[in-house]
Amino acid sequence: MGITSYSIPLLVTGIYSKSVRGASADFKMWLLEGPGYRCWGTEDNFKIKSKIVPDAEVSYTVAQEGKKRKKETVKVEQKWVAFYSRKYAERAKHKRAEMITKALQMIKDPSKYKNNCDYGAAGYIKNIKIDKETGEIKNDDDILYLDEERIAEEEKLDGYYAIITSELDEPDEKIVKMYRGLWKIEESFKVTKSVLGTRPIYLKTLEHINAHFLICFLALLIMRIIEKRLNGKYTIESITETLRKVACSHILQNVWLFDYTDSLMVELQSVFGIVFDRKHMTLQEIKNSFAQTKM
Repeated sequence: MGITSYSIPLLVTGIYSKSVRGASADFKMWLLEGPGYRCWGTEDNFKIKSKIVPDAEVSYTVAQEGKKRKKETVKVEQKWVAFYSRKYAERAKHKRAEMITKALQMIKDPSKYKNNCDYGAAGYIKNIKIDKETGEIKNDDDILYLDEERIAEEEKLDGYYAIITSELDEPDEKIVKMYRGLWKIEESFKVTKSVLGTRPIYLKTLEHINAHFLICFLALLIMRIIEKRLNGKYTIESITETLRKVACSHILQNVWLFDYTDSLMVELQSVFGIVFDRKHMTLQEIKNSFAQTKM
């Protein structure tokens, strides 16, 4: 007799987020146009609503020994919680603007870019083709142009989020707070692994491994402070990318040349009191700028 195993995801119970951009048309209509939103808190830039779905369908995988896996569905009772934040909308708009700028650069000169390094930006380009071996953009005879339709669709959903839960009796606000805690933990692990380079580990001794993780988590703490001081306007990824580009070159005697700046650097200078908007600085001026940094 074969052994049957059921891989039913935790989505049936607990709390998880639902992609609003990949949701069905009916779900998007309820999210954007359906009634029931109410203000949360004293500000008018945060609204929330929910509804109970008695027969929501959840897919799960059935695996039988010696047979091919198959998908089945089960109907469960769920609570859908939708909320909108103007701050999140502005953040999404700013992040997309960065990707669009890079996409326009890719359209202008495709030979300079590889899809494995600029996947997000490549998603905003129509007719783009990628060489599977090299990751380079193949222009061929097709004209590359910006996907205005996708941009418009994304703009409609900026700031909207959806959460699915089996906690039917919990208040909507509590559900959102519970999910935020889970999301922040997951996002921190993602940042430490991808941006801060926690893994892979090329060390052998326990002392060196512990020191490696300590440095990574201190870096995460510093980046969280910077992110908070910038009011969450920029992601840790974008902050890190800008800081990595900031460099100076020794040109003569005691004079150093700074050859990079962007809008994020301008805000960093304003918030933390760093003086890097001058193209030429002496070593003492650089030291004085760091000494006067406001944390």
